[in-house]
Amino acid sequence: MNTDEILKNIKDKFGSDVLEVFKKWETRANITIKPVSLVQIAEYVFKDLEFRFIIATANHTKKGFEILYHFSKDNIGLIANLHVILPVEKPEIESLTCLLSGANWIEREMHELYGIVFLNHPEPEKLISEGNWAEGVYPYRREFK
Repeated sequence: MNTDEILKNIKDKFGSDVLEVFKKWETRANITIKPVSLVQIAEYVFKDLEFRFIIATANHTKKGFEILYHFSKDNIGLIANLHVILPVEKPEIESLTCLLSGANWIEREMHELYGIVFLNHPEPEKLISEGNWAEGVYPYRREFK
């Protein structure tokens, strides 16, 4: 399967749960999805399409808390990012640790830096902040006018 076929496959399979597909280059694509569908779509990408989980990254923007889950299809050189936007008022999403043990530390880090809650995370203990800043302070959150 080439990049276009993979992206069409995901869009067709998950329909309205896929909000946008943006192919930046032949080897880079962002797939914006509904947060509630993350585990189901990530499982399909990982198990059925045989992508490798690389890492996840977060950013606080005017839209909310944006998380990119980076996956790689090494044999064709495709990096596909599952992109979710969480509301600032209640930034919660299901943890991917049930599917990807490699998500453990990065989810813990995003929680400490942004205050994003990863539901059903098996180890919600602090990873980096113990003694570094006050409880309830999230140093990567931004103030927007």
